[in-house]
Amino acid sequence: MNSDFVKLAIAPIGWTNDDMPELGDENSFQQCISEMALAGFKGSEVGSKYPRSPALLKPALELRGLQICNAWFSTFFADGRREQTVEEFKQTLEFLHSMGAKVIGCSEQSGSIQGLPQPVYGEKIIFNDLQWQRVAEGYNLIAELAAEKGMSVCLHHHMGTGIQTPAEIDRFMEVVSHNVFLLYDTGHVYASELTQQAVVNVLEKHLARIRHVHLKDCRDEVLRQVKDKQQSFMTGVRQGMFTVPGDGVIDFAPVFELLDKSGYRGWMVVEAEQDPSKANPLEYALKARKFIRDQTGL
Repeated sequence: MNSDFVKLAIAPIGWTNDDMPELGDENSFQQCISEMALAGFKGSEVGSKYPRSPALLKPALELRGLQICNAWFSTFFADGRREQTVEEFKQTLEFLHSMGAKVIGCSEQSGSIQGLPQPVYGEKIIFNDLQWQRVAEGYNLIAELAAEKGMSVCLHHHMGTGIQTPAEIDRFMEVVSHNVFLLYDTGHVYASELTQQAVVNVLEKHLARIRHVHLKDCRDEVLRQVKDKQQSFMTGVRQGMFTVPGDGVIDFAPVFELLDKSGYRGWMVVEAEQDPSKANPLEYALKARKFIRDQTGL
């Protein structure tokens, strides 16, 4: 891969989990970004401990040779909360634009069970036609707002949401405009379908509209335990269903090959939420960085 076109980042969720702040509560913002730089990464997404003032955040990152490449944003279009979602989107967009980011990763959270105690492999929301229409209209609107600032909206498909499975990803990409893009997440595709083939198929099908990539590996035995014991998404994270690339079951060779051949330009972000008390963040960041270097030359 060409380092002029593809940049490597890592997400702070390996240091402190935004959804479960007690995981990594002891890890400070300064430690997090220092260890990211020490491990050899050039970018970061935004975590809950990051100052939201560019005047504070920029100098801290620049000291370490880091830049912000994306931040999570929750949308609630299917629920009919269009006005509220758009207003909050504008604020996040303004912040990311001021930090120099080119994408904003959005997850449709209407009816999501990812933060609830119910089984993640149980009954998840299935959008009806009206909800899909609301989602399409909402994403088309925020994509236009982002485009005005030279940025792209990317849908982050996610376990426990209405856009989780390959079929749901396909439908989303069909109903939205072509200036709405995909945030492709290896771990969430694998976790949804429990097959390597799904990881490759989703990437292959939507290559032309992928603007951001999350590199996440899976521990198959933990995922199957989560499924068999009807455990929640958060329980699965605590138990280590996700890990860094090269430490789990996913074969990343075809992923890197497809991205390279397609001429992908953008960030590849290691995003592997684990319990930092069990998986030392710096150790796993170094492990991920070595794996990516060995696989891609980056």
